[in-house]
Amino acid sequence: MRAQCMSTKTVEDLKQMYRKGVKRKVLVLLSLFFSIIVAALISISLGAGSPRFKEAVEVILSKVFPFLKIGSVSETVQVIVWDLRLPRVLLAVVAGAGLAASGATMQGVLRNPLVSSYILGVSAAAGFGAALATVFKIGIIVGYGKYLIITNAFAFSMLSMLMVYGIARLRGITSETIILAGVAVGYLFSALLSLIQYVAPEHEAVRAIVFWLMGGLHVATWESITVVSPIVLLTVILMVQQAWNINVTCMGEDVAMSLGVNPKRVIVVTMVLESLATATVIAFTGVIGFVCLISPHISRMLIGTDHRFLIPCSALMGGLLLLCSDTVGRLILMPAEVPVGIITALLGVPFFLFILLSRKRKMWQ
Repeated sequence: MRAQCMSTKTVEDLKQMYRKGVKRKVLVLLSLFFSIIVAALISISLGAGSPRFKEAVEVILSKVFPFLKIGSVSETVQVIVWDLRLPRVLLAVVAGAGLAASGATMQGVLRNPLVSSYILGVSAAAGFGAALATVFKIGIIVGYGKYLIITNAFAFSMLSMLMVYGIARLRGITSETIILAGVAVGYLFSALLSLIQYVAPEHEAVRAIVFWLMGGLHVATWESITVVSPIVLLTVILMVQQAWNINVTCMGEDVAMSLGVNPKRVIVVTMVLESLATATVIAFTGVIGFVCLISPHISRMLIGTDHRFLIPCSALMGGLLLLCSDTVGRLILMPAEVPVGIITALLGVPFFLFILLSRKRKMWQ
């Protein structure tokens, strides 16, 4: 009887600890969400010719809620806030969320803390597609005019995913074969990209390729937001739906099979989702590295390894990180700007050195 009472008390204590853990994780998610809102408003009100913080808030509220009577703001300020700054801020948040969620999912399903969505060769393939369109005006999809680079980058990104899947399937779909196939495909497209840069007839074409490969959010428009946002949002939601399967897969293939989860199917499904999200983002922003690596590691420190919370936390962290990086890139050499890909790389290297030197246990535990 006494043993039964102690057992019941232990179970209740565990339930209480679990509820406290869930509350803490939800609090972290809410804190990140509100941090993004504050950072977005600050970013809009900073930079060359920027409006004041109050004016930025007034313009946004007047556009979102037209029935509100808000103080008059000049037309120039409205254009800066609504047509230039706000689309850029939203694209930064959405792109960062898509890349970070893809990185967290990929690291979990492949059980490797150093892989990212780019391991499938997505970035190299996108660069090759963009270079092909820039230098030779050749598109895998004909008739898209000003969207030739975007459609080419997206199409070749998805092609790299199909190639990785095909190669991995020849030896059995495992985390090792996926990583090795991704490395091979990535090197292939990197070599083809270097070849295009070498034979490019014009200096300006090579410069345009290099600039695209650095990544940037200067091309943000409301049109690009309406294309990128639904795809990224849908893929992130589907990744979260796979969270339990990813948690089980992290325990090992034998454990997953014993619990009724097919690890090979989980790898394929998540690989498609990650590639779709990453390809969509890269097609519009160019190659932005380190966000998909840094954000999941920071999120694990804050929230643990449960992918039900880790994936949305990584998405919010990625959005906040890319937004802050883009703001720094706009301000550091104002009125000129530094490509955001350079800023994220400069942030990423010290972070990984800090992790390497300060933590004794594995990074993803």
